[in-house]
Amino acid sequence: MKLFHSPGSCSEGIRFLLDEAGAEYEVVTTDLKSGAHRRSEYLAINPKGKVPALMLPDGSVLTEFPVIAYWIARSFPAGKLLPEALQDEVRVMELTEHIVSGLHMRGSVFAMMPQKFLSDAQAQQELRQHGQAVVRAGFLALEKQLGDQEFLFGDLSIADAAAYYLLSWMDRIDIDMPAKLAEYHRRLRNRRSDLSAIP
Repeated sequence: MKLFHSPGSCSEGIRFLLDEAGAEYEVVTTDLKSGAHRRSEYLAINPKGKVPALMLPDGSVLTEFPVIAYWIARSFPAGKLLPEALQDEVRVMELTEHIVSGLHMRGSVFAMMPQKFLSDAQAQQELRQHGQAVVRAGFLALEKQLGDQEFLFGDLSIADAAAYYLLSWMDRIDIDMPAKLAEYHRRLRNRRSDLSAIP
């Protein structure tokens, strides 16, 4: 498999899951900052022009974080990245989708890059503040879901990988992270570091 990945992007969460699953894969750096995702060679692989994209052994390509995460969890069941019961699985999927389509796309993107959407400086500031408010509200929900558990649903799941990449953007979003989430993120970072150390 090949993971088309941009350092510091949401594709960090997919790397997290692939390593947790024990999958063998190659990383192909597709740096968003340099515009690599808009080049013809990448668009031939993923016409959507974004990361992550995962090329499967048969040459087909999966896109969209929740879809790739679900495929990894189901293809590598030993990793136990989704609960077995349907009612529990859909709750994990529900939160994963909320993190990606809500807190990421409707919150952090506006907070980090309002200039992509508006040219007026005052309007940019208002959009940034709106994005920050969306993420703050999302943090309250994540904190409540986490409770006193180690991970969002007790055991590690694909929702934690989504939270992992989102929480890593705090300096760019420029809001405070609740202490409980900061400790949770530290656990995820330590886990990621441990996995990265495995040859």
